[in-house]
Amino acid sequence: MGIIGWIILGLLAGAIAKILLPGRDPGGLIGTTLIGIAGSFIGGWLSAKFLHRSVTHHFFDAATWAAAIGGSLVLLIGYRILFGNSRD
Repeated sequence: MGIIGWIILGLLAGAIAKILLPGRDPGGLIGTTLIGIAGSFIGGWLSAKFLHRSVTHHFFDAATWAAAIGGSLVLLIGYRILFGNSRD
């Protein structure tokens, strides 16, 4: 799976993470989208590095999606903790 595939997966993972973790985000739609893309990269890297589960081969693999969504959720939660009340 190439860089474009990871970006598309990140967009979808960010949307799924937003659905799983509703509420107001400090960055809005663009911030959540960028967090989704970054989360998919970080989740895929962590999965390959520490779990020895390569996620670079198949777009529709459950491990690939779990890593991307998990990475997006972790980054979204961290982002909310750091910048949570900036849109009040």
